[in-house]
Amino acid sequence: MLIANPIYDVVFKYLMEDEKVARLLISAIIGEEILSLGFQSQELSGELEQAKRRRSSKKTKSAISESTNLTVYRLDFSAVIKTDEGEKVVIIEIQKAKLLNDIIRFRRYLGAQYANGNYAYSTRTASGKKIKAGYPIIGIWFLGERLDGFIGIPVIEIARTVRDRRTGEELSGKDVFIEGLTHKGFIVSIPDLPGKRRNELETLLSVFDQSAYTDSTHHLLNVNEEDFPEKFRPLIRRLQKAASEPSVRQKMDMEDDFLSELQTYERELAEERKQKEEERKQKEEERKQKEEERKQKEAFQVLLAESLFAQGLSPAAIAEKTGLTIEQLTQLLKKMNDEQENIRS
Repeated sequence: MLIANPIYDVVFKYLMEDEKVARLLISAIIGEEILSLGFQSQELSGELEQAKRRRSSKKTKSAISESTNLTVYRLDFSAVIKTDEGEKVVIIEIQKAKLLNDIIRFRRYLGAQYANGNYAYSTRTASGKKIKAGYPIIGIWFLGERLDGFIGIPVIEIARTVRDRRTGEELSGKDVFIEGLTHKGFIVSIPDLPGKRRNELETLLSVFDQSAYTDSTHHLLNVNEEDFPEKFRPLIRRLQKAASEPSVRQKMDMEDDFLSELQTYERELAEERKQKEEERKQKEEERKQKEEERKQKEAFQVLLAESLFAQGLSPAAIAEKTGLTIEQLTQLLKKMNDEQENIRS
């Protein structure tokens, strides 16, 4: 069965627009049953426009396509979920390729969720005081490149642990302060998915396995529906439907073009930085060389001046022969006299 590649933002967006499928995927990753879900996907068109301006300012020959203001490459997904433990916020981000500002962009988006007033609620403390608290946040990141130190692990869970600092004892209590200011996270390492089917979650996430692509574009993956438990098949069929949507395929092409342009820009930027660094190092070497030559010349001038002083020449005559100033020679003569005085004493 051919399915659309969900690593593409436009395909992932199409997938998550089906609430049943979204609940299925998120629930499998976080390990909690989702009672309800309300989500909002954010397509950041500003990224594309900003890239256009940077590229045009560089006057490069290739330019990002002017056919759209929408960048499907920059899709951030957030949802409020309701579980047995209460309401929580889930954010999901997909990054196919490693780019210069990955971590900063992720931090910026995560910070925006903490600052989002819609993700807050009123509650009361044990003493009855009314306060405003934030929903707990769970971050899910699908990464197209491996993390150093975690090779071979398809799904990484970052869990909060609350401990007594003195004894090291893990504490089981909960408080809105801790819940609202710290967060859990899950990282799906897409390159580590091939061959990993150790549990139901890894079976489900195999739909992201890039080794199953069918052509050079990587737009379509070939999967066997029978390999998936019945409860996961709605997700498979949703991706199959996406593969047959002309608008989805068109936006996948656009996403490829945009990513290619962005990577080209970042390569140019990296090369420019490398060139500037090499120029800086060269100038520093030249500066050091000139400084060394100056010191050697000055040392020679001083030795010559001391010899001429010993011969009884006047400061003016010595200045003419050595190139030292009268002030320098006066200081040198004083130093020579002081040294002679110390020797006599």
